[in-house]
Order: sequence, then C-alpha cells, then structure tokens
Amino acid sequence: MADSDKPDDLEPMERLGGADQDVGADRGADRGEPAGKREAAPRLKRHIFLKIDSWLDSTLWNAGYDLTEAWEEITIFFRRFRVRGLKKFGFELAGEAMTLGTAGMVLLLALAQPAFEETKQDWHNHDNFAVTFLDRYGNTIGHRGIIHENSVPVDELPDHLIKAVLATEDRRFFEHFGIDFVGLARAMSENAKAGEVVQGGSTLTQQLAKNLFLTNERSIERKIKEAYLALWLEANLSKKEILALYLDRAYMGGGTFGAAAASQFYFGKTLTEVTLAEAAMLAGLFKAPAKYAPHVNLPAARARANDVLSNMVQSGLMTEGQVVAARRNPASVIDRNEKEAPDFFLDWAFEEVQRIAAKFKDHTLVVRTTIDLGLQQAAEEAVASSLREYGESYNVRQGAVVMIENGGAVRAMVGGRDYGESQFNRATRALRQPGSSFKMYTYALAMENGYTPQTVVVDGPISWGNWSPQNYGRSYSGRVTMETALAKSINTIPVRLAKEKFGIDAIIQTTKALGVETPIKKDVTIPLGTAEVTVMDQATAYAVLPAGGKASRRHGIAQISNYAGDVLYDFDRDAAPAAQILSEQAASYMNQMMTKIPYIGTARRAAVDGVLTGGKTGTTQAYRDAWFVGYTGNYTAAVWFGNDDYTSTNNMTGGSLPAMTFKKLMDYAHQGIDLKAIPGVDQPMPEKEAQPEVADAANPDALPPMVRPRSLSAQSTRLIRDLAARLKAADALSAPAGTAQAAAEPATTGATTR
Repeated sequence: MADSDKPDDLEPMERLGGADQDVGADRGADRGEPAGKREAAPRLKRHIFLKIDSWLDSTLWNAGYDLTEAWEEITIFFRRFRVRGLKKFGFELAGEAMTLGTAGMVLLLALAQPAFEETKQDWHNHDNFAVTFLDRYGNTIGHRGIIHENSVPVDELPDHLIKAVLATEDRRFFEHFGIDFVGLARAMSENAKAGEVVQGGSTLTQQLAKNLFLTNERSIERKIKEAYLALWLEANLSKKEILALYLDRAYMGGGTFGAAAASQFYFGKTLTEVTLAEAAMLAGLFKAPAKYAPHVNLPAARARANDVLSNMVQSGLMTEGQVVAARRNPASVIDRNEKEAPDFFLDWAFEEVQRIAAKFKDHTLVVRTTIDLGLQQAAEEAVASSLREYGESYNVRQGAVVMIENGGAVRAMVGGRDYGESQFNRATRALRQPGSSFKMYTYALAMENGYTPQTVVVDGPISWGNWSPQNYGRSYSGRVTMETALAKSINTIPVRLAKEKFGIDAIIQTTKALGVETPIKKDVTIPLGTAEVTVMDQATAYAVLPAGGKASRRHGIAQISNYAGDVLYDFDRDAAPAAQILSEQAASYMNQMMTKIPYIGTARRAAVDGVLTGGKTGTTQAYRDAWFVGYTGNYTAAVWFGNDDYTSTNNMTGGSLPAMTFKKLMDYAHQGIDLKAIPGVDQPMPEKEAQPEVADAANPDALPPMVRPRSLSAQSTRLIRDLAARLKAADALSAPAGTAQAAAEPATTGATTR
C-alpha cells in the first residue's frame, strides 16, 4: 500500500514511531528481508494494539454508563419507600436491628461451635458398658454403665411418675424448644421476690445436655454450651426420647443412676410399680440427690416429696383430692446400712475401663480397682473436717484429694465436698493454677542437668521482658543454696533458671515426662505455677520422686474380667514397665531438698508424726488456690482447696489448710504398716520448727480463728428466736375445767385458758 493510501488514523502513530521503524528496517535488512515486508510487520502490530485499546475504552465506558443507569433506576424505585417523621425512626430502628441481628447471628454461630464439638463423640452409646466395681480386696463398691434394671419405655411408665417429674422439673416441657424463656422469667421473678434462689430456670432438656455432655462447673462457657446442646437435642430427638434419657441418666443418690435403678435401690420394686407417694419421692431426688436421699435422711425426703405433690396440684396435673392419700401415707424405703460408694473415684475408673476395654468384645465386666475404702473414708473425712472447721474462716467451699500408693495404685480420691450436690470431679477435671508447687518441675530439671542441693544461686531482682517477679516478702536473700531456695519458696530462683539456663520448653517437657497429662501453655510465668493442672496431675508427677525417679504408673484398674471369670486385663501383666524418668541421682537430690520443706520450710503443718515427709506448698495469686503435694516412702497425696467460681479465699496458703489435711490423711494411712524409706535420704528426720499460731504478715500459714458454719439460714434463725420470745412472754396454760389437774391447781385471778 502506498503512503498516500494509509488510513488517516495511522499516520500520526507512524510519525511518532519513525525511529522504531528505522531500527526495525535495519534489523530486517540484516536478515535479508524485503523492504515491503519489513514495513508491514510494525504496522500490523500497532493496528492490533489500537484495536485492544479501543475495545477496553469502549467496554469500560459502556459498563460505567450501564451501572450509572442501573443505580439511577434503583434510586428512583426506592424513592417510593422514602418515609419521614415517626415512620423514618421506625425504619432506622429496623435497619439497625437487622445489622445487629446479623452480627449477633455470626457471634452465636461462633459460640455454638465448641458446644457442637461435644456431639461428635458416640454419646448415645457412651454407656454401653455394664461394669461392676470391686475394691482392692474384692468387695463390691458400685456399678456404672447400662442399668441392670432395664430402662422402661416412657409409654409404660406410671402416669403419676411422669406428672411428678414434669411438675417439679419442667412444667412446660412439651411446649418449649429446649430453652423456656417463659419459665426463666418466672424463675427470675420468684427468686427476686424471695431474695434467694428458690427456682431454677433450666429446662429438662438443658439438664439432660449437662448430664450427657458437660460438667457441673459453674461458668458462663458451660451455660452457653448447655443452651446450644439443648437446642441440638430438641432438633435431633423427640420429646419422649429426651424424657427417657433424662430418667435414665440422672444421678439419684446412693450410687444409682436413673429412675429404674433408684426404684430398685430405695423401694425394692420395678419402676412400673411405684405408687404416687414413691413417685413423688423419686421426682424430688433430681434437685439434690444427696440432700434428699431417703436412705440417708428420710424426713427430708418425705418433706421434699410433699413439695412435689404440691407442685402437681399447682400445675394442674392433679387435684388436691388425688394427692391427699399420698400426703397422709408417705413412702417408706428399704433399710440399707451400707457405706456410701466412692462415686468420684468410680466415675473416673469407669472412664478408664472404657479406654482399656474398648477393644474387648465383651462389655459386661467385673473390675477390681485399686481403691482402699479405709483410706477413702479417711480422705473424705479429712476434707470434710477441714472445711467444717475452717471453711467459713477461709471463705473456701471446695477441696479435692488424690492419694497414690508408691507403685502407682490410686488408693483414695475426693473430687469435692458433696457428690450429691455436684458430680463435677475436681480431682481429675478441674484445671487450677498450682502456684509454687509447680517449682518442683524446674528444680527437677536443674538436678537432672548437674545442679545439686548445695549449688549456690543468686536471689535478686530479675526481669523477663515486661515481667519482674518478686518474692512473697518483697525482699531478697542474695546468695543461697538450691536447698534453701526451695525450702523458702523463693520466686526469683526458678525464673532465673528458666531464663538463663533451661528455657520454658525444657520445663514443659519435664512436666510431661513426669506424668502431667494436661497441655501446658508456653509462657514466661510458668516457673511460678501459672499453668493449669489437675490434682491428679500433681499427685502423679510427685510420685516419681519416692519411686527413685521411675514413672509412677498411676492407675485405678487392677484387673478386668468378664462374668465367665476370664481375665481380660491385668495391670501387672499388661501394663508397660516403669521407665526411668529422672536419674537416680537427680531423684535423690530432689528428695533431699523436698524433705526439708515440712520441717524448716513452708509446710511445717504437713509433717507426718514419726514418718519422714517431703512435699511442696503452693498458693496462687489473690489466694484463689491453695495446694500441698507431698509424699512419704509409702504414699503420695495431692491436696487442693479453692472455690468453683474462682473467688479468692481469705488469705489461705498451701501451708495452712492443705498441709493440715494432708497430715490428717497420712497420719491415718501410716498406722500399723511397714514404713518405707525415701530414696536418697539417709540422714535422721529433721527437727520440726514451731509453727506460728497467730496469723500476721510474717507468718501467712498461721490459722485463723475457727468459725462455726451456719446450719440454719438467717431467716430461719430469726423466726425461731421470735417464736421462742413469744412463747416466753405468753401466759401459762391452764387445765380445762372439771379435770383432776384443774381441781388440784389453786385458783388464779385473771388466769387465761388457751
């Protein structure tokens, strides 16, 4: 094509790109290409780029134009809905509600995730074991799993039993969807009027969710999970199935679970045969099975049953005429002079059985456990007496103990002060900060890495980032031995060891090696006991020391057999041998240091009479938790006191109530047995320094005055005192006229017959 024939729109570009054309031409000449061909190539390339540019420009412009038109049409359409005045306020409010509602739904979904994680397990078949438990000597101590008295279908249950349960536990059960806002409002109103908690707002479905998936721990997290799981149960089960599960899974006192087992235990009859009076007594057990258990407190059980009958009348399920016979003839129970079952231990042992026997074909089992009922009773009495004597003074309401015989057998377990009131096992499931009792792990790591009890370390100010730990008395001792540092529970030493020598990871690895199963979160404050552990963890780890550094092999199951007598599991036969966790030298060094603490250190109330004792106290920030974990050559025990709601105690330290409770238990445990030596400790038992009895800032372990716990409410006390005053002020009674007594009495002017 000649130059004069080029399109006008290409000419400017050709003029601007002339230099490039020359270069291209020169290159084409070098290759021996014809001149016409060399000129056509750049023209074609420019033409393609211009086409692309033109297409992009037009497309973007058209898209913008179309969007503008669409937006204008949308705007014109919505102008029809424009409101003013009060209507505008309503629309704005609705819009904000939708926005907040969307955000709320996202939040609710996030909160629901942890709850629904609980449903991933095979919860429906969780109790497909039927286990009879024996103590270490072969005596039957309880049952867990499938109830041997087969559960009765809801349709076959007596009508008065269903009515008694619903009238007392959830009157609107067949009307709500798992959460009863009407019932919750009514309960809040009644509680506000009474000034105390007299009604609960939880539905029967929520209570079942707690029994199936959760614990009795009082926390907001647990209540949120409970609400979501109640909705999940309502969505996946019928109302009859929910009611049947509730009647089968609830704890009913006396070591029984489920109404069918309770009926056999208390009345010696099947659930279909219970009378109205007996049904009312069973329904009354759901609230507080230990408090109202008829074999323990029959008057209280009958009074509670009478309240259930009143509930049935008030809810319209029965008339007063229908319940009057049950009021006049309350239920009687079978006389059972039996010891209370060690229920906290049995719950934990049942979990162990399910773990061990999951691979067995036979799930109907007889299990010999390691528990010693004598030691169990001593542990329960030690915790109960300590709380009874000093609970009010220290503002502490809960305690837990785990006792392990050196060799690994769990001999006693106390998971709380009252199993009937709360089945949450604080010995195995409550995660609490161990305070200074955690220092053992850092010192054990040091002994394993060349330190000795006489190694000199520096107690002085130290900072780790923005954290500057201080000692209890806010003073420093300068150069001290490791033995003294541990005995006096100096805070800066384990922190300095962690920062300058070993690191946090090595301490965490040591805790795992010693037997702590709870995951430890990495933090620089760990050496002072800010990580959370269980009482069982502490007992397990400390039991390594009297074992000469070998794994304690904690266990509660000695043998598992089927009903044919075949031994399916035997701990001595099937368990792995104890591994050497600490070297014998390191364990000896630790024992030499730990046995000084009950005599010259912070645990002088823990020293067992006539028996060499080692151990360590622990007290957390704000006095929320107090520990003593100690051992002799025969036994190891971990003792914890605190409150479920994490409120602070009244300055309670590990050297006070926990140490005293440890001593009560160990004094009993060491009667009439052969005493074993603690490895590595050959010197005579140290002389114990006097323990201060008057509490002051310098002696934090001193005991406060005992305060008798209140057995009656303040309202009841005032009522009784007022009644006594009225009786004293009342006129004397006179015998009716015409009786021998009236004839014998002298006439009294103004006497009044009442």
